[in-house]
This record gives sequence, C-alpha cells and structure tokens, in this order.
Amino acid sequence: MQLPTLVTAVVRIAQDAGDKIMAVYNSPDFAVEHKADDSPLTAADMASHHHIVDALTALTPQYPVLSEESASLSFSERSQWQTYWLVDPLDGTREFVKRNGEFSTLIALIHNHAPILGVVHAPALNETWFAHQGGGAFKQMHGETFPISTRATGKPLKVMGSKSHRDPIMPQFLERIGAHEYAVMGSILKACRVAEGSADIYPRLGLTSEWDTAAAQIIVEEAGGHFTRADMQPLRYNTKDSLLNPHFFVFGKDYHDWSQYLV
Repeated sequence: MQLPTLVTAVVRIAQDAGDKIMAVYNSPDFAVEHKADDSPLTAADMASHHHIVDALTALTPQYPVLSEESASLSFSERSQWQTYWLVDPLDGTREFVKRNGEFSTLIALIHNHAPILGVVHAPALNETWFAHQGGGAFKQMHGETFPISTRATGKPLKVMGSKSHRDPIMPQFLERIGAHEYAVMGSILKACRVAEGSADIYPRLGLTSEWDTAAAQIIVEEAGGHFTRADMQPLRYNTKDSLLNPHFFVFGKDYHDWSQYLV
C-alpha cells in the first residue's frame, strides 16, 4: 500500500479514536488509575488503544503494532521488525484528566528506525496534523486541509515548554539562549506548533518515550524543520532495549546548534 493511501486511512483511524476519547472526556465523571510508573490511565486510553490496534491490524496485517498500552514486548522480538506501527493512544493523559483539551492521539509508521508516516490528532481542539515521507506536511481543521511549514527563526525566539513536566535543566537553557517568549502546552502539540510555523523551538530536556515523538517527528521534518537529539544527532527508533528517548530539540527551518546552550 502506498504512503498517500495509508496516511488518508490513518487520519481517519486517529479521528475515530478521538471520538472514543471524547465520549469519555465529555462524560460527567471517569475513573483514573495509575500505572507502575505512576502515570495516569483512563478508559479513554484503553478505548483509543483497542480501536487503533484493531484498525491498523486490519489495514496492514503484515506490520506489527507497538502501542504504549501494550509495550511489554521484548527487544529480542522488536529488533526483528523492519517496519511497524508505533502508537500513543492518548498522549497527555494528565491534560485529559485536567480537562484542558491539550491531549492527542499519535500514530506513526516506522521503517528502518525512522518515522515515514505520522498523524497527530487533537480531538478536543479539532485539529489534525499529518505527513508522510516525501509528501509534505498538512493540517486539517474546521473541515479544511492545508499545507504547513516551519518558519525562519523569529526575534524574540518563541519557545514551547511542557505544561505538566518540569525539566530541571530548562531554566539554565532558557537563560543562555537570551531574549525569548515562553509558552506552555500539553502533549506533543508543542512540536506541532513548531511544524505549523507558530513557534520556533521545543526543547525537551526530560524523559519521554518513543511513541511520544515519532508521529510528530515526520510532520516536523516534512514541514521543513528539524527533530534531533540534544547532541544534534538524528533521533532513531527501536535501536535498544529501552523505549525511552534521549533529550531532544524540535526547531524550524534555520539549522542551529542548540546543544551549545546546555549546561
């Protein structure tokens, strides 16, 4: 199946999962459990997970699916995969629980350790970003679809930061980069703001997992931006036992060595 056909189908899958998430979100009350790492888990996470896994399996039975909610597979098994789906059914569960709307569903297709297709859908905001390798990046909102691109570095620099996670070395980084505006937002939506040209950089100097970044990475890159490790090297997937990411930078058209501002 060709990537343009696939991305159209995956946008629909992500949006249908978003409908299931919103059914829980709009209910009078919902239970919140906690996983072993103390991160929250709701019925919305699981409803989205089951829908996406079932739909992707039906769409491309030849590709395995790795979801945050089924991530106990061993590296010895995962390391055999050349192409697979990487899914976060509900990125930003803390924002979901706070009912601030800043959460999303993330679906990426990984091939040879790099994302080649990605969809980020924010159901409460009714915004969807998507891209595939070589096809450019797009945003869909209010029934319209249009191309997006990153911008040249602005002055003052607009920096995106996490709403619910405090990166302890961020204050020193921000001091070193000089004059800037700082805005916070939940989920990987910060990277999407860079992709669409409404922000300049999203530095993440704390822990994330591979399913948190893959979908947005291909969107940012197809929009003309950069998504690198904090040492400015490419961010790669499924190369080790741990599914944790290193620190990373997401930034726009102008290449800049942001690592020089780290402590």
